[in-house]
Amino acid sequence: MLDMNRLFNPRAIGIIGVSDKPYGGGFFLRALQSVAFDKPIYIFNPRLKGQIVRNLYVYGSILDVPMEEPIDYVVIAVPAKLCPAILEEVGKKKVPFVTIFTSGFSEVGMQSLESDLLIIAKNYDIKILGPNCVGIYVPKNKIAFSSRLNTNSGNFGMILQSGGLAIQMSSMTSSIYGNPVSKALSIGNQIDLNFVDFLEYFLTDEETEVIGLYLENIKNREIGQNFRQILKKLALKKKPVILWKVGSGESSREAITSHTGGLAGSQAVWEGVARQSGTTLVKNAEEFQNMAMTFHYLLNLSVDRKVGVISIGGGASIQITDILEQHNLSVPRLLPETQETILKFLPGVNTIVRNPLDLGSSGINPEIFYKALIALDRDPNISAIIFGWVINFDEQILKYVKKAYYEMNKPFICVAYMITDDIQYYSDRLQFKKEMFQLKIPVYDSIEELAKSLDKLCTFQEYIYNSKKQ
Repeated sequence: MLDMNRLFNPRAIGIIGVSDKPYGGGFFLRALQSVAFDKPIYIFNPRLKGQIVRNLYVYGSILDVPMEEPIDYVVIAVPAKLCPAILEEVGKKKVPFVTIFTSGFSEVGMQSLESDLLIIAKNYDIKILGPNCVGIYVPKNKIAFSSRLNTNSGNFGMILQSGGLAIQMSSMTSSIYGNPVSKALSIGNQIDLNFVDFLEYFLTDEETEVIGLYLENIKNREIGQNFRQILKKLALKKKPVILWKVGSGESSREAITSHTGGLAGSQAVWEGVARQSGTTLVKNAEEFQNMAMTFHYLLNLSVDRKVGVISIGGGASIQITDILEQHNLSVPRLLPETQETILKFLPGVNTIVRNPLDLGSSGINPEIFYKALIALDRDPNISAIIFGWVINFDEQILKYVKKAYYEMNKPFICVAYMITDDIQYYSDRLQFKKEMFQLKIPVYDSIEELAKSLDKLCTFQEYIYNSKKQ
């Protein structure tokens, strides 16, 4: 297997095509400086040779850097027609990994340029990400492909063909979903390194436990066959793979050809691949992120399809039950002993003692809410507790949710609804959400999002169980 250490933990990084502008090579320089990359950065532009840009000396060529000063990773941000000559110089400098940010290759019919790059790369043993991509984000090692990112490191590995989506999804997963990445890659046209190479790396990467893919195309049949095999290996190692495969419609297939220069394939084929390999297929960015959050917080806990639900209001209870059952989840009856325990603290007016447990207006009392969580936790018919909260997100509810958390044996899962466009409400909800993430409690915006995610989690667990029986 290819040794990726010098890619993800380089001794120095070079950027070719830097100027004082915030785009092109300057975009990557600002990104590295924004996360305080703490190893040498070399920048190159023959027009600016000898000048200082953002406190760094500008070299005319990478060959101006002495050979005893190693550079392990280079970003090339020059026009496509210049890339072969630049890559030749990079090879002479013995750089092992290169991201080619530049577009204008097979996606616009310039396959010959890609062929030229591959010949040079083979001659010098260079591994290429791209072209038409933004490369790598490794928060632990302070490497970023956007200044919008931070250095919070988690266990979620992402591989995406799109550079813009790589930036967007890396920011979202950490900031909105409480699920920072271990490593994120944008790989563009995949003329050299492809999905399979990085999936094989993630198979043994101890820092990565969940993997997300945004896939537009597979380059050829051989890669496709290897792709299926590595997906199954990852699933059996209990490293779930979330696959967001785009291109099911005619217009989107044409867009893919013009974006990364490949063929999309039919949706039915990909659904079959997912079933056979234990891969979790999603349809959009929200499902992708919700699924990643679900695996992050719940994968290693004892969660099955039998759930307990606490709600406020009979209508809400009916709606929740319908949605859960539509997604193959069950809401079992509470044991008589559980009902008796609940009746000791819950008034008999405006409440329904069943599953879902409708607390009615009593639900706004944080202490009653806490007691209800504990009561459901003790019921053996339930594997996890779902609670929805809409009223307020103040310190009192936080206090009692935390108290319940430390006394409970079963995981619990939160739906924090948005019911008003109010700045204070939004601020309180955001703080509540962050506190839940600190407790390792996943938080969803709707019961629909939760139900879809929990169904897919159970499907993955069932795949693992059935595979072990065979």
